[in-house]
Amino acid sequence: MTGELRELVTGEDIPFFVDLEKCFGNYVVDADGNRFLDLFCQISSIPIGYNHPELIAAARRNDMVLNLANRTALGRHPPIGYVREVRDSLMSVAPKGLTNVTPMMCGSCANENVFKCVFIWYQKKHRGVDVSAEELEELNSSCMKNQAPGSPDLSILSFEGCFHGRTMGTLSATRSRAIHKLDVPAFQWPVAPFPKLKYPLDLHADENRHEEQRCLEVARSLIAEWNAKGSPVAGVIIEPVQGEGGDNHASPEFFRELRQLTKDAGAAFIVDEVQTGVATTGHFWAHEAWNLDDAPDFMTFAKKMQVSGYYVKPEFRPTEAGRIFNTWFGDVARLAIAKEVIEVIKRENLVNKAADTGKVLLDGLQLLQDTFPDKVSRARGAGTFCAIDCADVATRAKIIGELWKLGKLRVQR
Repeated sequence: MTGELRELVTGEDIPFFVDLEKCFGNYVVDADGNRFLDLFCQISSIPIGYNHPELIAAARRNDMVLNLANRTALGRHPPIGYVREVRDSLMSVAPKGLTNVTPMMCGSCANENVFKCVFIWYQKKHRGVDVSAEELEELNSSCMKNQAPGSPDLSILSFEGCFHGRTMGTLSATRSRAIHKLDVPAFQWPVAPFPKLKYPLDLHADENRHEEQRCLEVARSLIAEWNAKGSPVAGVIIEPVQGEGGDNHASPEFFRELRQLTKDAGAAFIVDEVQTGVATTGHFWAHEAWNLDDAPDFMTFAKKMQVSGYYVKPEFRPTEAGRIFNTWFGDVARLAIAKEVIEVIKRENLVNKAADTGKVLLDGLQLLQDTFPDKVSRARGAGTFCAIDCADVATRAKIIGELWKLGKLRVQR
């Protein structure tokens, strides 16, 4: 089937086809009937297991049938129940301090449109509200030529190892793997180092603190450098845990200081929770563990949330029609599924269960590294978002191969 598919659509990354009727809980079944414990749940997008009865029941409701049969352009003609759906789903788990939400179509376009919001906010802040007719004409005419002042030279600072998407702007901010970026033009934006912590943490506290301070100082210097050369850093984007980049963590203190750094620099602070969001880390949103005095200005989400988008402070939200727009603005049917997912998570206390289960998982990984120190190391994690490093590529390949045989699925990407 893979060969047939490749004749029709892109399918180079497909390891096998899924028999959805036979999947259940955390177990996925392939086209040949082989069952695997799915450790990564469709690239972190299955929130409460396959074929959950609550989600199946929701999919059979009449309102779901109507929304599936009549997909509306939510930016222009939302259905009459849309306000309720947004309140009962997305806004019921809105991060503290973020009172607005904008649904989007995927994680990449959530981050992409956040970048646009950041640039619009930055320019308005520095330009002011009193713009003459002549100035407005210059802005409008120059932007149609992709020239300043209407198309300003602004930048987004990201971190080594990060992944924020594959659209043009987000790809410029992405720094995880060359294959994502090769041959594609990119904005010349700054990139700061992400801390490379040593484990166990309690044995390397001083070294890790020095490493985090080094990364913060580089970020601070880069912002000053880019501002001085006429390409100001309008925003800083970061993941609570770098998943694609190698499961890299940093301390809450690091993120708190980074948040203060962005305020001092007059830059927006963007937290990308596309992978870390929705209970996995032992918090509904991973950045809740940071205990920030001031919330992020934006927080993006997708995957396990079933819909994508971003939460935003009101002052960062463009007010003019057409500034942020697309045909779909999300999907009401998926909002209904998201609502059921959130209700199950709350009712079954899954956030705390993820935290408790994560401790058991991390203890097990630490035992493995103590038992086989020549094979695995650097056991780390937050909730069930855990990882270990293998000694080399050959060791990793052998472990993955044995896991396949045991029915434990590790999706290679």
